[in-house]
Order: sequence, then structure tokens, then C-alpha cells
Amino acid sequence: MIERHKHLLIPLAQGLVFKRLIQYAKPHWQWLLVAFLLLVGGTASQLIGPILIQIFIDDYLTPRIFEVQALLILGIGYIVLHIASAVMNYFQSLLFQKTALEIIQELRIDIFSKVERLGLSFFDQFPTGGLVSRITNDTEQVKELYVSVMAVFVQNIIFLIGVFIAMFYLNVQLALFCLVILPIIIVIMQLYRHFSSKYYSEMSEKLSQLNARLNESIQGMAIVQIFRQERRMNREFQKTNQEHHEAWFKSIKLDGLLLRPAVDFISIMALVLVLSYFGITSLNSPVEIGVLYAFVNYLDRFFEPVNQMMQRLSIFQQAIISAGRVFRLMDHDELAPVKQGSEEPTVKFGEIEFRDVTFSYDGKQDVLKNISFKVRQGETLALVGHTGSGKSSIINLLMRFYSINKGQILIDGTPIEQYSDEELRSKLGLVLQDPFLFVGDIKHNIRLYDPSITDEDVVEAAKFVHAHGFIERLPKGYETPVGERGSTFSSGQRQLISFARTMARNPKILVLDEATASVDTETETEIQIALEKMRRGRTTIAIAHRLSTIKDADQILVLHQGEIVEHGTHGELLDQEGLYHKMYLLQQGAEKLEEITVED
Repeated sequence: MIERHKHLLIPLAQGLVFKRLIQYAKPHWQWLLVAFLLLVGGTASQLIGPILIQIFIDDYLTPRIFEVQALLILGIGYIVLHIASAVMNYFQSLLFQKTALEIIQELRIDIFSKVERLGLSFFDQFPTGGLVSRITNDTEQVKELYVSVMAVFVQNIIFLIGVFIAMFYLNVQLALFCLVILPIIIVIMQLYRHFSSKYYSEMSEKLSQLNARLNESIQGMAIVQIFRQERRMNREFQKTNQEHHEAWFKSIKLDGLLLRPAVDFISIMALVLVLSYFGITSLNSPVEIGVLYAFVNYLDRFFEPVNQMMQRLSIFQQAIISAGRVFRLMDHDELAPVKQGSEEPTVKFGEIEFRDVTFSYDGKQDVLKNISFKVRQGETLALVGHTGSGKSSIINLLMRFYSINKGQILIDGTPIEQYSDEELRSKLGLVLQDPFLFVGDIKHNIRLYDPSITDEDVVEAAKFVHAHGFIERLPKGYETPVGERGSTFSSGQRQLISFARTMARNPKILVLDEATASVDTETETEIQIALEKMRRGRTTIAIAHRLSTIKDADQILVLHQGEIVEHGTHGELLDQEGLYHKMYLLQQGAEKLEEITVED
């Protein structure tokens, strides 16, 4: 990841992260309140049980008083309390978990919505696998916080408070002694949080790197295999996986030291303290067996929720770290350019003008320098130049994928910043060199779920670009399934489908980014016919790879290192015998050589 995105790795304060997570729970406060009341009721029912047994032992069993009615009330009361506790705990757990799942659903929608609003400059630099990891793995960890941790923490904290209330009811002095345990447990928790946060942060980052490497390997598997890069990719994957494993192992060792063993040791010491107290007390006065039973019972019940919380503390730490990564992404301000001003202009003619436009991707090196040109309605402007000359950057700025550093871009005399996204995207049609098709079928790839485009419009658009013929020959026609990225179709077929998708929206401006560069000569002829029809009556800007395809362009701009070095028609540029002339001669020689090779 480059320097500009390093802040996405900086941990957020855990208190701030937790506060933001609680904010997501606010809209659900009614159900959480009901769950909390049920929790209090269930906890109270559990805690009253030992007191009933203490009353039975000290008031009836020890003095051998067996009043049937009183014993019956105690027995029925104990059973009723147990059943009530089970019912209330079931429903409070159900409500807590239902609310937790709804909160995570909202969080995932929020982060995905934010990602969709980020500018292309962000996606140019941030690894796709790492991004997927934050939206899926990290939010899954946050879900565990709500489902497995917060409900348990709330329940056990309420239970601990109840235990101490019951202890004070039985013996104030001994209960005060037991209060000393709390600071020790809190210290252990803080130590655990301090060390585990480092390990879990490292684990999450290494998991993101694993996903990034996996995504890169799968997408580039053809290149990996053809250049025999399997061993290198395997070594790099193993290295990252080993680092992830080591971070996990550190956390496991920490868990083994500061979680259950430490609490078990404290619980044994507390039990020794209680038994010693009753043993010393028995030397001077009789000990009530029921009080002893109840106190030991409560002590045992005290450490069970503490153990549960300690065991979930690791989940809590992982969730907080993951939530911090999610919130850092949600706070990222590298947004896509948006409309400015209150006016609502519309694109009526499609006239385009660049005025002294300068642009840089990284803020350091300009890829476009003082670019100026004008394309009138219905004209075709071709952009040519060597790789890295700035052709695609002009297209990216026209589509408003990036913000301009200096200068102005106008459509119909209005600055591009004043158009709404809906107006701009609906009036500009973009066809890329490598067309992207979505999983679904051909009809949905042309319509893209736009309700204003009917099935008749889909067929008409396909006929217009000469795609209808090959689609009709497919087994299911327009219902033919499309695999990931349209891998089951040839490059020419994918390109024709993308043409149909663009023409179904009838744009005022057509932008072609080397639309014929990746197709064979025979398919190119068919595509050129489709392009000729598409360009009629529309303002067109085309990046040309093959100069023979732009001979009839109204204007041709020759770019070199981000600057316009030549400007004119095909004939005018050949007469100048400059860079365009050299490029044309080189291509003509290559094409003639190719023809000779094919004939031989």
C-alpha cells in the first residue's frame, strides 16, 4: 500500500471504537431495554435460589422443624424461580442476538455504501483482497462482539452485582473481603487488553494481506502459470501465512496465561479466604451451615461469569481491532468527485471543452499539462500517443472519476462539476478496451437492471451494434448465462455486448477507450461497422491504438508525456511529418509484415 493510505493501518483508540459501536445500538434501544429487564429478572431468579436453600437449611433442616406448608412453599418457589429464570434468559438471549444481527447488517450496508462512494484513486492504490477482508472478515468479527460478547458481558455484570448484593445480605464483613478480588481481576483484564491488542492488530493485517495475495493470484492465474510463478507465489503466501500463524500463537500463549489459569488461581485463593473466615469464626461462635453453603455457592457463581467474560475477552479484543479497521475505512475521505452548486444543468448537445487542464494522480508528478481542446456537437476527436502519454487520464477526467488539479472541463459551456452524477452518467457512454460483464445473463448485462429499458430496447440496441446475430445463435439467446467477467464469451462478443449496453441508454457523448485493441482483425471489421453507427450524431472521443481506425476523425490530438504536441486531421498530421507520421509509418510497416506472414 502506498504512503497516502498508511493512515488506514493506524489503530484507533479502543474507547472511541467502542463508543461508535454503541451508537449503532441506539436505534434498537426499545428491544434492548426489554432484553435488559428480562436479563435482570432472570438473574434475580437465579440468585434468590441459594437464599431459599439457606433458609431451608438454617431455619428448618438444622433445628429439625418440618412444617409441610412452609417446606412446600420453599420447594415450589425454588422450582418456579428456576423455570422463570430459564424462560427469561432464553428470551433475553434471543432479543440480544436478534438485535446484534440487525446492527451488523446495518454496519455492513454502511461500509459497502461508503466504499461505493470512494473515488477511483482509492481503488487504484488499495489492494482488493484487503478491502474484501475489511467488509467481510472484519465485520464478521464485529458481529461476534454483539452476539457472543456484549450480551454475555451485560448478563454477567448484572449477575456479579446480584452476587455481591446477596453476599452483603448474608455477611457484610466477608462480602467486603471479597470485594478485594475485583481490582485484581480488573488489573488482569487491563494487562490482557494491553498485550492482546498488538497481537490481534497484527493478525488482522496479516489476514488482509493473505486475502490480497489470494485475490491477486486467482485473478492472474493465467500469468502465474504461463511464467511459472507458482513457487514464488507459494513462497510469498507461505511467508505471510507464517506471520499470521505466529501472531495467532502469541495470542494463544497470552490467553493461556492471563485468562482461565489466572482466574482459577484467584478463585482458589478466595475459597481459602472464605473457608478460613468461617473456620476462625467457628472457634468463638457457631457457624450457620446454610450461610456457609450459600456463601460458597455464590463464590462459585461469582467466578463462573468472570471466567466467561475472561474467555470472551479475546473475542472482544479481536472485534475492537476489526471494528477499528472498519471505521478507519468508513472515515476515509478520498471520495469520488460530486456535484457542486444548486443549479441542475442538462447535457443537450454534447459539446466538450478542456481549458488548460493539469492533473496529477499522486499530487507530485503531473500526467496532464495545460491540456486545451474543443469538440463540437457530433464531431469525433481521436487521442493518440505512446503508453503513458495521458490519453486515459483525459477520459477519466471527462467521466469525472477524478478531480481536476487546475483548469476547467466544460460540457455545453457548463463546468463539469455542476452536473449531477445521474445526468453526467446517463449522457456519457463509456466503452472500455476490456469490457466488464456481470454474472447473470446477456439481457441483464445490457439492461443493467434499469427499469426504463424494456426487453424491446435491449434487442434493438443489440441489433444496432450487430450483436443480435451471435446472441440469437446461442442456446438460450438473451437468457444465456454470463460467467464471472464474461469469461465464456470471446473478446469480440464481450465488446459487442458492452456496445449494446451503452447504446441502450442512447448517450449524447460517446467515449471509446481503445475499443478494438483486443479483438482480432475479422471481428474488428464487424466492430468498426458498429462503432460507425454508434458515432453518428454523437460527440465522440476515442483513444486509438490502431491509427488506421481514426482516419476519418474530425480532430486528432497527439499526446506526449502529458502534453499535446500535434493537432489536426489525419492528412494534416501526415503532412507535418512529426510524431504522428512516425507512428503511422511504423504501424503500416507492422501491418504489411503481418499480412505477408499470414499469406506465407
